[in-house]
Amino acid sequence: METEFYDQAFERQDYRAQPLSPGEYEACTFRNCDFSESPLVNVVFIDCTFSGCNFTLAKFKGTALRGVKFQDCKLLGLRFDECNSFNLSFTFERCTLTSSSFFGLKIKKTTFAHCQLRETDFTNADLTGSAFPHCDLLNAVFSNTVLEQADFRTAEHYLIDPERNKIKKAKFSVPGVLGLLGKYDIQIS
Repeated sequence: METEFYDQAFERQDYRAQPLSPGEYEACTFRNCDFSESPLVNVVFIDCTFSGCNFTLAKFKGTALRGVKFQDCKLLGLRFDECNSFNLSFTFERCTLTSSSFFGLKIKKTTFAHCQLRETDFTNADLTGSAFPHCDLLNAVFSNTVLEQADFRTAEHYLIDPERNKIKKAKFSVPGVLGLLGKYDIQIS
């Protein structure tokens, strides 16, 4: 039987040995909790905020994330593509998402602010209208990705092939636009 939690605060909990109870968590706040390598099975998060939490290698298979905010979290090696896709929506502020996967997800208008997205996979994702202010996208993978109207003006280290991605009306800064020319191995001075 699933349990419902509404507007509760969870602080400094260690869910590595004892995983979070299955259920629906709405408008809850999680501060400085450790979910690393923890299975989040049969869990629904609605309008929840995670602040300073560690999700390294957590299992998100079937997890529902609806209107979730991650702030100052460590989200290494996560498979967001295994989440429940119904109403999937989240924002990220000052998070480390290195080696995570958003493969094939429709996550339009998602904000990744001041995040480290190194080696993150966005293959086949729809990021229409998404924003990447002050993000580090070193070795992030964009292939067959919809990036229309996305904002990369203050992002850095990205390599995006305009021939393999949809970038209509995307926004880039003048020095950053060089990330669109990387495959041509040309020198610009």
